[in-house]
Amino acid sequence: MMRGLVRSVLLLFLLAMVYNAAMGENVVPRRKVVVIDAGHGGPKFPGAHYNGVYEKTLNLQIALRLGKMIEEGMPNVDVVYTRKSDIQLSDVLNLDLQKRASIANDDKNGHARRGDLFISIHANAARDLSVTGTETLIMGESTLETSRNEEVLFANNKEEFIDMADAKTAAVARAYIQNLQFTYGEYSEAMARIVQKNYTAIGRRSRGVKHQPLKVLYATDMPSILTEVGFMSNAKELAYMRSEKGQTELARALYRSVKEYFEFVDGVLGNGEGPAAAAEPAAKPAEPAAQPAEDKPAAEEAKSGYTVQIMALAKRISTDSKEFRGQGKRVKLYVSEDKKARFPYRYCIGEFAGADDARKESEKLRRTFPGAFVVKYADGKIVK
Repeated sequence: MMRGLVRSVLLLFLLAMVYNAAMGENVVPRRKVVVIDAGHGGPKFPGAHYNGVYEKTLNLQIALRLGKMIEEGMPNVDVVYTRKSDIQLSDVLNLDLQKRASIANDDKNGHARRGDLFISIHANAARDLSVTGTETLIMGESTLETSRNEEVLFANNKEEFIDMADAKTAAVARAYIQNLQFTYGEYSEAMARIVQKNYTAIGRRSRGVKHQPLKVLYATDMPSILTEVGFMSNAKELAYMRSEKGQTELARALYRSVKEYFEFVDGVLGNGEGPAAAAEPAAKPAEPAAQPAEDKPAAEEAKSGYTVQIMALAKRISTDSKEFRGQGKRVKLYVSEDKKARFPYRYCIGEFAGADDARKESEKLRRTFPGAFVVKYADGKIVK
């Protein structure tokens, strides 16, 4: 049985490599497809259960609200649901999870294309009934993969996690995770951080972005997140999540995140523009009369490397602005030569010879600028 599991995991990895080779075509199509997965479902996989409320029900209610908001507010985005009622997709959990991913990956989902973004909605539970907050998971490893994050995720079926204790399975999974760094990994993390930022904006406590080896994220061939909207084990949070107000606020936070994420992707891969959602721009920023020395566009020196973009704006602002949160002296401005660029002013921090060093810096900067990401520069200009 274990040999068959390893073979299946290896096949999924090889298929993902093939799909990811076409990433440029998948991430920025003319119309976009968001796949919304209401976690759990049906009589066999109800999820957590507290005070007469099942997780599968909360997940579905929030998923349907989110889908409706996207359908009404984003005319260029199509919505695909893994389920719209209380059903399970298989009697076996592994197959149920695989079918959810297959719906996202299938170009016969009614829109003739695979999904561009996968959002799996769940509710959390903990042994400590005082634990609260939201968190968003992306595919990866953490210090918790062997213990299965027992204190936080104990109510969820352990079969949802890839068995990293098995050496062969873990080796294949780690190879896939490494491949993610060059394909969907950065995009999944960007979406996760945007989601957590929007949860915070509605007053929810953020537990951050975490890496976990989850099967449903492993099997989806697109940027993917699994978001935990709160703790059912906490009576106050459960009351909030089951209320119309709470569900609407959570769905709207996710809706705003989808909008910001696609603006981010369009900026990075569309027309050479920066991500509009990297940071909230100041309302109607004034055009400064004179710029300080450090705010001048990067000199066109004959060198190349990597830098971390923290913001892209339609209007130029001083690096003394509060938008840079005290980082102004480190900020370098790059100006796009594309006259049609919506966000031509790209603000970056640092210059690095290698992408790994830039990625480490981006991880630090994301604590302050959630949408920070690595870009390449050459001769004083940001290049694709």
